[in-house]
Amino acid sequence: MALTNLQYATLLREYEDKQMRSKKTQMERVYEIYSAIPEYEAADDAVSTASLEQARRLLQGDHDALDELKDRLRELKERKSSLLRAHGYPENYLEPVYECPKCRDTGYIGSQRCSCLKQKIVSILYEQSNIKEHLTEENFDTLRTDFYQGEDLAAFQKTVAAAHAFVNNFKSEYRNLLFYGNVGVGKTFLSNCIAKELIEQGQLVLYFSASGLIEALRNNSSQKTGEDLYNSNEDLYNCDLLLIDDLGTEYNNAYVTTQLFNCLNERHLRKKATLISTNLSLEDIRDRYSDRIFSRISSHYDLYKITGPDIRMSKKTLSVRK
Repeated sequence: MALTNLQYATLLREYEDKQMRSKKTQMERVYEIYSAIPEYEAADDAVSTASLEQARRLLQGDHDALDELKDRLRELKERKSSLLRAHGYPENYLEPVYECPKCRDTGYIGSQRCSCLKQKIVSILYEQSNIKEHLTEENFDTLRTDFYQGEDLAAFQKTVAAAHAFVNNFKSEYRNLLFYGNVGVGKTFLSNCIAKELIEQGQLVLYFSASGLIEALRNNSSQKTGEDLYNSNEDLYNCDLLLIDDLGTEYNNAYVTTQLFNCLNERHLRKKATLISTNLSLEDIRDRYSDRIFSRISSHYDLYKITGPDIRMSKKTLSVRK
């Protein structure tokens, strides 16, 4: 799953509009101050005059001109700040007004995407995947344990406690989770509980079915090698949490195994959390995938087996009885 060229171009136009609004607001404030404080406009004019004069002197070989210009500009800056304060304005009143001060509404910090742009991309991807709708229904507030009994209940409560700890310590502690067990026991529901909490914290969470992840990796690698391929996968490698649902339902071959390992390994090297849910047993994972993948998961993931009835079927049975 990735943005189309049109979607990305639309996002960049939004940032251009933000910059234009910021510039317009700044110019309106400049005219306001010039009208209210004529001395401020005079001080601004003096800055331009001093700069031109010192430039002329520098060209003539006057090596003291630069130091004198710095002193003069410092005096004028203090003068302007004093004028603003005296008339009840904050000193930063004429500075640009940005929605995101980190990137100055460009979407980028240097060559890297700003967190605000990343969040917008994630939001679009979530809309496309319809997961937001699921999160309104599948979260810790709606979590139920009454379908579990005995050892199943104890194991599920332990897993829920681990999920809460994962969320609470997310910013300070690097961890990965694997939820495994039979169909319908609550693995995806609990994964969505975690996703919702972290999204509300402002973390960048990407959700993929296992087949969707492989498709994204395949599309990214199409006719790309080296640095271009690395950059195409940057969101997958660098989002705060990558949620892979239903591992084992994807078509499997050597290519898929290699792509999956590269993704999991790169995220581990960057200390970026990954949450996997699967109907496979640990033995199935070992047999289906390479030793490298099984070693990576068994060594660097907290493993939680969820057991119990097929909750979806139990809900249908209750509905019929009603």
